[in-house]
Amino acid sequence: MATRVSVVVNPRSGAGRTRRTLINLERALRRLNIQYELLQTLRPGHASQLAREACARGCDVLAVVGGDGTLNEVAQAYVNADGAPVAGPPLALIPSGTGGDFARCCGFGDGHLESALARIQAKKLRDLDLGILRLNDAEQRPVSRAFINIASAGISGDVDERVARGPKWLGGKLAFLLATLGSSLRYRNVPVGISIDERPWHEGPVVVVAIANGQFFGGGMQVAPGADPGDGLFDVVVVGDLTRAQFLTQFPKVQSGAHLELEAVRCVRAHDVTVRALDVERPILVDVDGETPGYLPLDAQILPRAVQLCID
Repeated sequence: MATRVSVVVNPRSGAGRTRRTLINLERALRRLNIQYELLQTLRPGHASQLAREACARGCDVLAVVGGDGTLNEVAQAYVNADGAPVAGPPLALIPSGTGGDFARCCGFGDGHLESALARIQAKKLRDLDLGILRLNDAEQRPVSRAFINIASAGISGDVDERVARGPKWLGGKLAFLLATLGSSLRYRNVPVGISIDERPWHEGPVVVVAIANGQFFGGGMQVAPGADPGDGLFDVVVVGDLTRAQFLTQFPKVQSGAHLELEAVRCVRAHDVTVRALDVERPILVDVDGETPGYLPLDAQILPRAVQLCID
């Protein structure tokens, strides 16, 4: 029996490159005798709706064509309104976005269409964890958000806003690099309190705190080099109270994961994480897989083996 695949596509991802590859994608799907439906997003949040509807209709594989933001939206189909896991079809990644950080974590960084379709046909699966995040949106309403890669607070929220406003033709790595350097010129370290599995762990100013299921964020920065998206634990990384000069000189170490050697950096593994702002007058934006759904305080929990991923 031919594989039935629902393909959720963000045609605007990758500075429009995805739209240009759709013809080749459909040709390849037909050539490989893969039965498919093509579901194109029309607006922010639409991928979540399309993914839930595809799961309700029934499919063998739910494929995502886009970047980390589109993948994050599709991940919402694997949790209910209360943040509990919902069974769904295996997930397949066809990377085509600005960042592509979770694809990089999974070893899919080549972005080749043929490789992605081969993973669908191989029917070899790996269990992945999801994170579920509870925070406040811009109107201070409580919201829940699943994430498959990394949630963070601090300079990362400002970086995301700069990338969103900036030109997409720069490519992910350069866009995030320039945005990070720009943010560092005006960013002031934020004081936060962090609890790990209901025990106080860190209190004080930070450049960023990352709750990591995957290893990379920001277009290839290896913020959590030891993170494994299938081990049932977050890697929580805090970059503490660095000065602006220290941040600019030490920032290159994040590319290789060498920043963990710095005295101002701490890392711990956890099932549950709480982060609260200590300065209530200063809103702290939260980054979730490259999106910015709200502000501190946040609570994050790991959902072990919530998703299966098509792999080589």
